[in-house]
Amino acid sequence: MSEQARRRPPKPYRKPKKDPVRMLAFEALRAVDERDAYANLVLPPLLRKAREAGDFDGRDAALATELVYGTLRRQGTYDAIIAACVDRPLREVDPPVLDVLALGAHQLLGTRIPTHAAVSASVELARVVLGDGRAKFVNAVLRKISRQDLDAWVERVAPPYDEDPEDHLAVVHSHPRWVVSALWDSLGGGRAGIEDLLEADNERPEVTLVARPGRSTTEELAAATETLPGRWSPYALRMAEGGEPGAIEAVKEGRAGVQDEGSQLVALALANAPLEGPDVRWLDGCAGPGGKAALLAALASERGAALLASEKQPHRARLVERALAGNPGPYQVIAADGTRPPWRPGSFDRVLVDVPCSGLGALRRRPEARWRRRPEDLDGFAPLQRGLLTEALRAVRVGGVVGYATCSPHLAETRVVVDDVLKRTGGAELIDARPLLPGVPALGEGPDVQLWPHLHGTDAMYLALLRRTA
Repeated sequence: MSEQARRRPPKPYRKPKKDPVRMLAFEALRAVDERDAYANLVLPPLLRKAREAGDFDGRDAALATELVYGTLRRQGTYDAIIAACVDRPLREVDPPVLDVLALGAHQLLGTRIPTHAAVSASVELARVVLGDGRAKFVNAVLRKISRQDLDAWVERVAPPYDEDPEDHLAVVHSHPRWVVSALWDSLGGGRAGIEDLLEADNERPEVTLVARPGRSTTEELAAATETLPGRWSPYALRMAEGGEPGAIEAVKEGRAGVQDEGSQLVALALANAPLEGPDVRWLDGCAGPGGKAALLAALASERGAALLASEKQPHRARLVERALAGNPGPYQVIAADGTRPPWRPGSFDRVLVDVPCSGLGALRRRPEARWRRRPEDLDGFAPLQRGLLTEALRAVRVGGVVGYATCSPHLAETRVVVDDVLKRTGGAELIDARPLLPGVPALGEGPDVQLWPHLHGTDAMYLALLRRTA
């Protein structure tokens, strides 16, 4: 070291500045990674706390939300790009460092934030949460990433489609390879359809309201906030971007709610299915957290029918009670296991079982689920799904109708389950569900129905309707 360098005074230490937006986004990502939390449950209380502290305005909240969800949706693509810019396997990079890098990659490649601002803000975040040493590593990696745009990076890190179609789509559209394969099988082939679906999974879903019949109206909701009409359900309204459903009086009071239009259609189809004989006792056998049960209870009350809402988990049963509170007609909520039910066989006229599943149909809303699920998880759901449908068929009287629903398009959770139960139990037949979704296009050959985000703007809900014949 030269004499001049020795005499030069050291640079004064600068305390890193905390950026509340990026700090909140980082905190949310760490909760998703460390606690297996879901972003849609973690983010709202964090945003509320920041607003109450005076740290956030509406634009800050919107940016934090975009950073969290955008990073999670494109995580697979960003991981492939980051891997090309580091000199070690990603598994050897500390998870908090990866979260900062992914946040930075999203700002560089997935937003209109200027390059210098994206890099400097990410490095500053790294100084706060990781320390100066690892902040230098973050700076070096993000500067490499900033040299190309997203299209150029994808062309570099994704294998050619002709050599490995599934891996190509997995990297380009940020889905695990096994999920790409399963969705492709469910769609029935064709490149355009699978690419449209995977891209739809990466778009922010609209917030859809339901006006519970007899308790609220779409006119009341439209007067309370800026909305667009629902596409398919007569009780649906789509909120304008940035709207706050919790600020609407009817939602506060439980007379309306937030519910995807696909879920509304499942409940409506069951309620409107042709029935032979009386129509006075309805069952929701997997009622938690209560959205479909609330709509069914409202529809039942208009016809003089009563709903029994059953949910195995007591804490979810309490959510159902909250959703049904104030329903004008008779209803009851119980905590019970639908595979070992307390009711007698043949007790009900209509039964809905929206069974626990992989959730692959709601990846728009829970993007982290695509990275959390494994193919072997389906083996764990299979006995439960079959058991619930078998008991639902026992619970309905002869001539009554059962609706089997999942928020997954995976064939192992939909048609395979229905076909298997029908073969083993007998005494039931499939009825065509398509006429019960009037106006909804592209419902396939039937008799069951599969909804799709890219075709219908809904979650990928599946519905099969079965009538008990003996």
